[in-house]
Amino acid sequence: MTDEPQNTDNQIPAEPTPATPEPAAPMPAVPAESAPLTPAPAVRASEAPVTQPPPSDGPGDGGSGVYSHPDQPVRHSYPLAIEKAGFGTAWGLLMRTMPYAIVRFGILVGVSVATLAWFGGTFGGAAFLGARIHPWVGTGWLFAGMGVFGAIWRMVLRYVLYLLKLGHIAVITELITTNKIANGEKGMFQYGKDIIVDRFKEVNVLFGLDLLIEGVVRAFNRTLDWIARLIPIPGLDGVAKVVNTIVYAMTTYIDETIFSYNLARGDTNPWRAGRDGLVYYAQNVREILKTSIGIVILEYVLTLVAWIVMLAPAFALAYFIPGRTAGFVFFASILFAWNIRMAFLKPLFLIMIMTKFHVCVKGQAIDPTWDGRLSQVSKKFDKIKQGAVKWARDHGEPEPAPVSPAAPPAPPPEPA
Repeated sequence: MTDEPQNTDNQIPAEPTPATPEPAAPMPAVPAESAPLTPAPAVRASEAPVTQPPPSDGPGDGGSGVYSHPDQPVRHSYPLAIEKAGFGTAWGLLMRTMPYAIVRFGILVGVSVATLAWFGGTFGGAAFLGARIHPWVGTGWLFAGMGVFGAIWRMVLRYVLYLLKLGHIAVITELITTNKIANGEKGMFQYGKDIIVDRFKEVNVLFGLDLLIEGVVRAFNRTLDWIARLIPIPGLDGVAKVVNTIVYAMTTYIDETIFSYNLARGDTNPWRAGRDGLVYYAQNVREILKTSIGIVILEYVLTLVAWIVMLAPAFALAYFIPGRTAGFVFFASILFAWNIRMAFLKPLFLIMIMTKFHVCVKGQAIDPTWDGRLSQVSKKFDKIKQGAVKWARDHGEPEPAPVSPAAPPAPPPEPA
């Protein structure tokens, strides 16, 4: 792995590429509020072929960008070591990266124990001071304790867990694309750390890009009106609304999946890869969300099972230690069930979405129509495009070419 990324935006393959397919006839743009969006049929590489460059050592090859082709119809050529996406594939990848899940679980358990102790001291101290000195003193102690805990969570613990999650995604992406970690030369923790440090020296850039991508995905998902048609039972409008709510809640998986695409593609400009990743998501949203609905439902069911499992010893403890401890152990059971969900269930479902996305976009040409459509839906998408231009200027790279053609974006045709 090289230490510094090299720009390959201008490295065009030697063989001539076919002409880009003509864009659809322009139609008046329709604002997102007045007309929902329907995903357009994906364009495969067979319809817009592109010459592939020779492979390198993998997606973590120092950000060399040999798998990134920002000026060609197919924006990437990274390999895939998986043939299909599904629960079995995701479970196998989770088992291979289980040390990450165990470390995350250990951190969360430690935080939970500290949280219980902190809250015990905060509420107990507030009650003591309120009774012995003055109620306002107890109230002040309570708010101060809650405020300090919130500050520690946001400034330290959330940051540590975020970096651990990014390292886990980097390792999973390497296994998805090459089926090995750094050619067997590094352990998974060292590899995850090196990728994050070498490829993204400014972690604040990751935070900002992640929040913008999540905002675009949420805005885009609100425009979809065809989710009800995924349920093959007529007259279940109420159920369809619940499904739409679930889909809105699962969008956090998409921004993490686009981060995985960013790593696999190896683009030297993360904002540009994020922009293209969002366009690819819009093109394949029907297939991805078909998988996602079942995933989110399963997530809630398994989380409930984990809570029931944690509740049994909690009630046993409350039985042997009567008094005011019942509420405390009940809260503890919820906290530990949440730890299981965050450490094991969410990574499993994230891998299912990641593998689905990578399989869908393999050899797929980008549809320029969706660039304009996403700009209509969310101003944050324009901020991502501006970030790509700024990144190129700051790093002495050519400015990214626009995705969409000069013609105004046209609403895609209804799927058959």
